[in-house]
Amino acid sequence: MAKEITEFNNRLDKLAEYCMNSGRFDQDLYIEYDVKRGLRDSNGKGILTGLTEISDVVAFKSVHGRKIPIDGQLYYQGYNVMNLVEGNKTSRFGFEEITYLLLFGELPNKDQLQEFLDILGNYRELPDNFVRDIIMNAPNANMMNVLQKSVLTLYSYDDHPEDISVNNVLRQSLQLIARFPLIAVYGYHSYRHYILDKSLVIRRPKPELSTAENILRLLRPDGRYTELEAKVLDIALIIHAEHGGGNNSTFTTHVVTSTGTDTYSAIAASLGSLKGPKHGGANLKVQQMFKDIEEHVTNWDDDDEVTEYLTKILNREAFDGKGLIYGIGHAVYTESDPRCVILKKYAQALSNEKGLTKEFELYNRVEGIAIKLMQQHRQLFKPICANVDFYSGFVYTMLGLPMELFTPIFAISRISGWCAHRIEELANEGKIIRPAYKYVGHHKDYVAIEDRWW
Repeated sequence: MAKEITEFNNRLDKLAEYCMNSGRFDQDLYIEYDVKRGLRDSNGKGILTGLTEISDVVAFKSVHGRKIPIDGQLYYQGYNVMNLVEGNKTSRFGFEEITYLLLFGELPNKDQLQEFLDILGNYRELPDNFVRDIIMNAPNANMMNVLQKSVLTLYSYDDHPEDISVNNVLRQSLQLIARFPLIAVYGYHSYRHYILDKSLVIRRPKPELSTAENILRLLRPDGRYTELEAKVLDIALIIHAEHGGGNNSTFTTHVVTSTGTDTYSAIAASLGSLKGPKHGGANLKVQQMFKDIEEHVTNWDDDDEVTEYLTKILNREAFDGKGLIYGIGHAVYTESDPRCVILKKYAQALSNEKGLTKEFELYNRVEGIAIKLMQQHRQLFKPICANVDFYSGFVYTMLGLPMELFTPIFAISRISGWCAHRIEELANEGKIIRPAYKYVGHHKDYVAIEDRWW
């Protein structure tokens, strides 16, 4: 039997190699046919494929026809996210208010917000036996897959799953927004219990608590957390909630929604997109990189030693051999990423509370050195900056969040933006999104199987 399995695997490897070789073509054809690879032009600017009022990402200003890099700005429904965060000082938690803003286009008054909080609180539960029958059934280590499986299964618990009227989609959206934290945390507890053989602790959410508070309460064995911990997680949820229609997972939401499919299928597709390490999983690479730096740099306060090791990383001589300093650089932002600026401030405050100021200073030092090194190494003429992933993993680690939940936390936040974009796509009754691909193969004559000599 072992011999048969080995032979089968060998044949499979040969087929995979054949498939790979047959799928390759001359990369210069992208230039010849002026194909906007990745829907970006030769300068890296995104190609316009749609319109949106939900959010705006700004990195340049125009002066006499020239693009001048500026500090990055992010707007939710026309409001600067910096102002939204600063204005939230009077109330403890703001993610739910931001979700309201993204969905309905304006900030709520006190009565509107309380009504919205009541609705989310009532929806913050799963169908009877869903945790036992679905989440705990066939547990695995990847919580993004748990989210996808659970979202698709919730279709079967919906009396009107195929109704894509805005009223029904809004109801489905609010339920998913409220349920995502439960699914992710319960999935993690199931993984710990059934795969890692740890004690199983399942706690019910409290409707009156915020999303950030409920995540920490459900995750921790004692259910306790400090006000600063919950506030920092709330800020992280706010700044990850939305980032324009052009990011991969939100564009996926638009593309799949444009087919007229159901909400559960659209959100499951968005989750699949976010799971990729080039998108939502980037902060994991930052954490792994810093663990490697901490192990190989003896004196964290020595700029020369830090510079020497970062140079090795860029030269593919250290860490994962990819030549990348993760968390540095962004497709749009140049001078600064506003999300990173916000999160860095709270990361510093949390590091003071946790006694991890030395670790924060290392992050700060690496940020400054890495930007200069990458500009020199790649001969860049435009500014680059640290992106939001640079500090988010560090923040999550200080909050005691396991790495398995880093990307799901992103999903718990970004579903607010996905749902807003899904409703926008439906409300505008757009055409099916169908970009074109240029065929660069060769037409062939059919050959009967008995005459195929190859």
